[in-house]
Order: sequence, then C-alpha cells, then structure tokens
Amino acid sequence: MARRPDPAELAIFNALFASVAEEMGVTLRRTAHSPNIKERRDYSCAVFDRQGRLVAQAAHIPVHLGAMPTSVAAAMPLAPFRPGDLVILNDPYLGGTHLPDITMVSPVFVKPPSPSKGEGRGKGALAGFVASRAHHADVGGMSPGSMPLAEELLQEGIVIPPLKLYERGRLNRAVYDLLLRNMRNPEERKGDLDAQAAAHRIGEARFAEIVERYGLTQVRRQMRAVMDYAQRMTEAALAEIADGVYEFEDFLDDDGVSDEPVRIRIRVTIDSGTMHCDFSGSSPQRPSSVNAVAAVTRSAVYYVVRCLLETVPGSESVPSNDGCFRPVSFTLPEGSVVNATPPHPVAAGNVETSQRIVDVLLGALARVLPDRIPAASAGTMNNVSIGGWDADHGRSLAYYETVGGGAGAGPSADGLSAVHTHMTNTMNTPVEALEIAYPLRLLEYSIRRGSGGRGRHRGGDGIRRTWEFLAPATVSLLTERRRRRPWGLAGGSPGKPGRNLLRRSTGEEIDLPSKGEVKVQPGDRLTLETPGGGGWGTPL
Repeated sequence: MARRPDPAELAIFNALFASVAEEMGVTLRRTAHSPNIKERRDYSCAVFDRQGRLVAQAAHIPVHLGAMPTSVAAAMPLAPFRPGDLVILNDPYLGGTHLPDITMVSPVFVKPPSPSKGEGRGKGALAGFVASRAHHADVGGMSPGSMPLAEELLQEGIVIPPLKLYERGRLNRAVYDLLLRNMRNPEERKGDLDAQAAAHRIGEARFAEIVERYGLTQVRRQMRAVMDYAQRMTEAALAEIADGVYEFEDFLDDDGVSDEPVRIRIRVTIDSGTMHCDFSGSSPQRPSSVNAVAAVTRSAVYYVVRCLLETVPGSESVPSNDGCFRPVSFTLPEGSVVNATPPHPVAAGNVETSQRIVDVLLGALARVLPDRIPAASAGTMNNVSIGGWDADHGRSLAYYETVGGGAGAGPSADGLSAVHTHMTNTMNTPVEALEIAYPLRLLEYSIRRGSGGRGRHRGGDGIRRTWEFLAPATVSLLTERRRRRPWGLAGGSPGKPGRNLLRRSTGEEIDLPSKGEVKVQPGDRLTLETPGGGGWGTPL
C-alpha cells in the first residue's frame, strides 16, 4: 500500500526544492554584467528530477519555465554525465525557444546510498538536474540585439545545439571562444555566460545539501509526491469547469512582411478534469519571425492553467511542476504558426505569438468562466533592440528591453497600469542604469492615461516611453496590438492600440510599423505608446 503523503512534508520539501532555483536566480542576477539580466531580470531557474521532469521553479519568466523541460530533454542524449558537466543550447528546434534565450543544464551527483547498490559507482548517484535560461542581449545575427524581422533562423543569431560547454568541470575553450566571436560586445556576453555557469554551481551545491541532509531515497520520494500532488490539484481545478468544447480566435496585427493578419485559433475540450487544446485552424507558418515552436505554445497554455489554479480557493499554493502539465494535451498542426518547422525564424514567436496564445485560451475559457476570466491585457511585450558602436567606450553596444502595458480588467477589480503582463515577468531597465551603460537618454517614462478600456472595471493604462539617441544606432521593433485592440469582456470596451513614433532631429515625425528596423542618428527620438488593457463589464 502506498504511503500517504504528509501535508507538512510536502510543504517543506516543495519549499526546499524551490529555494534551490531561487538562490540560483539571485546568484545569476548579482554576478551578471548586462542590464538586461541584472536589472530587468530576464532569466529563469528550475530544478528537475533524474528523468528530466520539472520539480520546482522560481517565480521567474512564464515563457521560459513552461518550455524549459524540453531543453532538459534535449540535453539527455549527451549522457553519460559526470560531475562538473554543463550543457549549453539555444536551438529553438532542439529544446530552445528563441536564440537570445541561452539555456544551461547541469547534472547533480551525490554520494550513492550504499556501495552495494552500485549506482553511478565512482561518480556518485544522479539526483537530478538544475537548469537556467537567460535572455542574452545579443547572440549575433543580422541585427544588433538578435531580434530582427528575419526570413530564416540563421539570420537571428548563432545557433547552439545541445553540447557540453563544461566537461568534468573543464571549460571547452574552443566552443566558448567560438560563441563569443559571433556575438556583439563579447566582454559583456562573457560576463553573462560566466554568471549563468556560476548559478549552476550554486544550484548543484544546494541540491546536494538537501540530499545529504535527508537522504536520496527520501528526496526522490518527495519529488514524486510534490508532482503527484500538483497533478491532483490541477485535475480538481479543471473538474470545476463544465465539460464541453469552447472556441475562440484572435489575430496578430501582421507578420511584418505583409499586412495580412495572423490567425491563432483554439478549440478547448474540458473533460472530467482534463484539458485538450486543439490549435487547428491557426495560420500556416510565416516567412518571418512570428512563428512559435511547439514548446512556446505549450508554455503559454501551461501559464493559463497556473492562472486558473490561482482562482480556485485552496489551490493558490499548488507548486508549479510537471504534475500541473499532465492533465493538459495538445493538437499542434505541424508547419503552423504555433508549431513551426526549421529553418523558419522564431524570435517574435517567443515574445509576441505567445502572448496571443494566452489571449485566445483566456477568450475560450471566458465562455464558461465569465466570473473568473479578465479582459485582454496589452497582448505584447513591446520589444525594443538598439545596437551600434559606442565610440566613447570603443565597443559595440546591444540593448534590449521589453516595455509593459495595461492589464485587462477583471470581474472584481480594475486592471493594473504600466505593468508587464502574462508571458513576461521582467522588471524595467532603470533610467540611471540605462544611461550609464548606453549612449541613450530617457526623456519620458510615464503612464499613458486614458488608454485602458472603459467598463464597470477599467482596463489598466499603458506606458509612454521616449529614448533620445546620442550616437548612430540600429533599432529593431517587435510589437503588437498596433491595429487590433485588446478586447473587453461582459460589455467592457477594448483598450487603445499602441503606437511607435520616430521623431527625427530635423523635426520630421514617422509612424513606424509594429515590426521592423530603422537607422537613427544623434538627436533622433523614439517613442513607444503601449496598449491599454480591455475593460470588464458595462460601464455604470
């Protein structure tokens, strides 16, 4: 007869496992060089069991964490592992999401329970893995920042298949030098890669300390227990939704190449505590970077499932791990914008298409849960990449940032203003840090008043942010909701669409498209006005 899990033990071990990921994140942030990681905190860390199943994660970036199990699975063929090994990868078609997100995976070995068992004799027993994913401000490619409107994957940057960057603790110097040679501002990239590796050594040590204290058998049992508990609670939450089929569709403004909207369509089947998400009818993959790989699509769906748990009393503290994913299944048409195939580019799929996938799933669930689902939020990460040559410091520069917007209003409250929503969970780059690190000046950073949709509960307002360029540069934009407004619910009005505006030093004003690249000169100014969230309920 199986031993019944003890609630206190579950809580203790879940906190222990999560603390490993949290300390990894703190180490990465404090030792990184780029503002994108140390200020914006565009990274995620997690703990896995020896089968590569997600056990615990820190409260980092949703689009990273739901997709990271695919990266761990991609690292598995490099076994056998030894203490000190560290796998690096970013290939979206081999476990990654988009090229700037570099993932590292390392095994955690501990002393075997007893010599007689012989498991891993001479190297210890494999307890599990720790993994991290960080968005590096540049990984090469055709445009600074590595977020271009590309036509094929190779134009977006250097593609790293799963390989061992460290083997038995020794750095593969040839691979390391090759990567840095193909990235802008290699000194900053070196600092960030080294910081990520340092976070792994901390994670390995903390994981091993837990095993040393409680024993490998107990730790493995508790890993299974926390995953099984999360599965039971997720099934219970889904069982509260009336069985049935619920459909919704929404669109990306365009693909950056043509003005044709990009359809994202979903058919959700709820059946006795399970959820099946069928994306048939979504647009075919496009000749631009709006394509998402399957891991990104799954990640967006898992995020919404986690949000549902937060709305069920008693489920707020359910750990986010492999168990949460088990009741969810997919139909993802190959060669579609939600399941792209090589060599299609995917930079915007990770950051923009993922946001629309969240919107369509929430829209479908609003049919059956009208008192729990909020209106659409900004629906975009408002990606800005700026690069060029910093003459003052004699180096190339690569700056990347996502800009927040308005959150959609809900059945019980107004939406928040000027926040990152859904698949992004980053901070902003502080003005002081930005102006110290780059030849840029921030002239305005304000709430875009009145951009949220009207309703019984108002949608949150977006942001107005203006950069002035102090040196020649190339600007790449990947933004959304510039044509199609974030929808309201229950009679609420949609939020205002966003706008990208370039003011030349000559006084000329240019409305920039949602996606594209532009050259700028000293004195030019770029303004992003980000979308507001939709309103909820008929205005009183």
